[in-house]
Amino acid sequence: MAIETAQLHRLAHLARLDLPAEEERLLADDLGGLLGLIAQLQNAPVAGLTPMAHPHDLSASLRPDRITEVDQSGALARIAPEMESGLFLVPKVIE
Repeated sequence: MAIETAQLHRLAHLARLDLPAEEERLLADDLGGLLGLIAQLQNAPVAGLTPMAHPHDLSASLRPDRITEVDQSGALARIAPEMESGLFLVPKVIE
């Protein structure tokens, strides 16, 4: 399945990507291949199949839910640069 240049530019804009001109054709070919694979998967015969969360019929062995660690919140609060209402304050990293 081919992807048009205008579609590629729109996707790059929506994804906030600065797409170099020399990479446009390569990316368009890769996306076209992915779309072809998705189209092939959509045509897979799945009528009558039961939906599964996992293909193997296994269950996880779960441990008992009990506290095994010592509460160190007081010691950590003493060495934390900033705390508010029992929570660590960290600098904003995402604008």
